[in-house]
Parts: sequence; C-alpha cells; structure tokens
Amino acid sequence: MTPMDASAGPARAAQEDGWENGWTRQPDNGAPAMRVRYPRRALPSDAVRPTQAQIDLPRLQHNLRVVQQSVGALPTRFERIERTDGSEKAPQVWGVLKADAYGHGAPAVARTLVRAGIDGLCVALLEEAIELREADIACPILVMGGCYGLRHDGIVELIERKLTPVVFEAGHIELLLAVASRQNKGPIGVHLKVDTGMGRLGASIEDLPETLRALKEASPLIRLEGLMTHLACADGDTLDATEAQLALFGEVERQTLEAGLRPTLRHAANSAALLRLPSSRFDMVRPGIALFGHEPRAGVGPHLLPVMRVRTEVVSLRKLPRGQRIGYGHTWEAPRDSVVATVPIGYADGLSRALSNRGAALIRGKRAPVAGTVSMDLTVLDVTDIAGAEMGDEVVFLGAQEGPLGRDEITATEIAEQTGTIPWEVLTNISRRVPRFYSQA
Repeated sequence: MTPMDASAGPARAAQEDGWENGWTRQPDNGAPAMRVRYPRRALPSDAVRPTQAQIDLPRLQHNLRVVQQSVGALPTRFERIERTDGSEKAPQVWGVLKADAYGHGAPAVARTLVRAGIDGLCVALLEEAIELREADIACPILVMGGCYGLRHDGIVELIERKLTPVVFEAGHIELLLAVASRQNKGPIGVHLKVDTGMGRLGASIEDLPETLRALKEASPLIRLEGLMTHLACADGDTLDATEAQLALFGEVERQTLEAGLRPTLRHAANSAALLRLPSSRFDMVRPGIALFGHEPRAGVGPHLLPVMRVRTEVVSLRKLPRGQRIGYGHTWEAPRDSVVATVPIGYADGLSRALSNRGAALIRGKRAPVAGTVSMDLTVLDVTDIAGAEMGDEVVFLGAQEGPLGRDEITATEIAEQTGTIPWEVLTNISRRVPRFYSQA
C-alpha cells in the first residue's frame, strides 16, 4: 500500500504544537478574532508504531459507482431499478462525509469522490465544511447540522466560503438575510429541512407556514434551493414508517409550492433508502455508510466493498504457564500452557474495551482471541493455536487477511454485534492518532 498524506493538497494547513492550524473565526461585531484549531491527525510520515488504518481509495470509487448505478446515474451491469415517478433524470449523488468521513479522513475522501464525479458533499458541522474548503474542495457542500454559532460569525463563514446551509426555523433565515444584506452578498442558496418523523431537527408541520413565509419574504436574497427530510427507519424490518414519512414529505412539498417557492433539489434518501426504496430518491440522494463499503442492512448492497482496514503488528511474544493471569483486573487466566502476543493498539485508538475477552484479530490468516482487558494503548492476543506466530507478524482487527493458515475477514458489522453498537460507531471510533494510509491502486 502506497501511503499518501491524509491532508495532502496545496491548501493543507501547517501543523504546530500538536494541533492543526484550522481557521480564524472573525466575528462581525467587533469582538477579537478567535483561532479555531483541531486535534492533530496522525500522519503517515510521523508513524513510528505499526498501527495503521489503511484506506482503499479504488474501493471508495467502486462504491460510488454502485450507488450511482443503483439510482440510475450510470449505465449498470447490475439490475437496473427504474424511477417510480416515470422521469428519465437520475437523482444527484451527494456523499455524506460527516465525522471525518466516517473516520476515513475527509480531505482525501472528498478529493477522491470529486475526481470520480460526485455531485456534492454533505457534512454535519460548519467546521467540517471549512476543513474541506481548506483542502481545496470546490464542489457544493451542504452543512446539515443547523448550528452556525450564537453570533453572526458562523454565517459570515458560510457566505464567504460559498457553503450551503440547512435551515429549519424563521430565525435562521432572518439571520442569514441580515448578514447577507449587511455584506451586500447574495443570492444565498439554502435547503429547508422539515421534520417528518425523526424528531430531532427540522421545521415541524405546525411551524412550516411561518418558515415558508420567512423564506418568501427573504427572496431573492435568500433562495430556497433544496427541500429535505431525514428518514428514521429506512434500515428497519419494514418500510411502513419510511413510507409514512415520504407521504408527509409529499404534503410538505405541496405546501412549499403553494407558497410560491420552487426548490430544485428534493432529498430524503440515506444509504438504506436509496438502495431499498426507489420512491425515496427524488432529485438527490445522500449516501454515507454505503460509500465506505458497509451494508446499511444485511443483504442490502451486496456489491459494496469495505474501504477501511485496521492493522498493526506483534511487538512482544511470551509463554505463560497454565493458570497465570494477565492484564488489568486479571480477567484472563491461561487455560493451558499458552503463548500470548502483545500488539500496540488499544481503546484510545478506537478498539472497543467491550472486546475484552470477546473479540479477535487475524494473524497469519487465522483468528486469535483477545486475552484479557483491552487497555488504552496495548492489547494481548492468545496465539497458542497460531502455528508459526512470530515478532512482526501482521495483525488485523478490521478487514480481511490472507496468510499461510488461511483467509478470514473481520467486519465492522461483526464488531458492532459483539460490542452492542452499530457499524457507523465502529468506523468513527478509529481515533485521529491512528495514521491513515491511502492506497491509490
């Protein structure tokens, strides 16, 4: 695997004192400027220990093609699913890269997807969008979190960096209008989010008329480009709740049109919905987990390929007599004369402590169980049954490995089931101190 700097690019921020330089927040109320800086991401050039998250960029491109083919955006060798509304125009694909692209490293992932022809990107935070602009990502970026600061400074950044905000209340629109008017900027495109059943963010059906009036009054300086909602149960056992949300979304669209507003991008579909329910696709889809190669539901997206592989190496081997206990709390006792291997990865790197005495890793193509408690920086494996195990052997905690003893794979779904969580959390938990190594081919 050829390493590539996760933040490679002409605009990569310099790094100092263990922090990335980030960006300067300049309030428009005369207050002193604040420097917003982020924890430093470990770089391949800085790597000393062998622990890595390997990111396969060709697989990322493959997954984008799978999504595009699934929604009719590309000719496909797979079964083509026609749009149910009878239109010929395929929806746009905007990739969701929140949480550092689900732990894969947002700048490198964004650069790859843009080159592969993605239509736009979505993030949760203004800070995430700014990081992408700092990495010279010029495509449309939708900021979905709705949190732009208590003062005007976040709105200024949105406008200056040509980012598209999601709004869901009249106050957002009034603030945008005030700042845009003061700076003589516009028109500013926005997407209106409506709550159809998720219950977190979005204009309620009761408040929708007021919000639509605010948008109408703010026109043409504030322009409604998108109408969106968030589906709560698209990966569930049934699609009843999702279909109910889509029906309500249809009523929202009707009210929006009656108010004299004409959004060109209607969108609701996440990974599960775009793969399971053609009627959810509208003008735009928002894949997240599917881009990184993980099925949002078992059997949905069988052509997807996992993008991340987490590996390290054996740094210590020792023999233990039967009955010896090891690790914090002495939670593991050797059931026989045993051989254990220590590897430099722990819960500070994103290896869940819930895998203590439960999880496994791959060595020489075979599973070795976790022996004892996963600690902050180190984990111990029982390699008694791994013939030929030796210092320096590769150890894989996430992904596939082929070796002299066979071939196996540990998936994010498997880890999630063992630890009582979901694959999304498994991926985003891989911490920034684990360097990302990017494969171009």
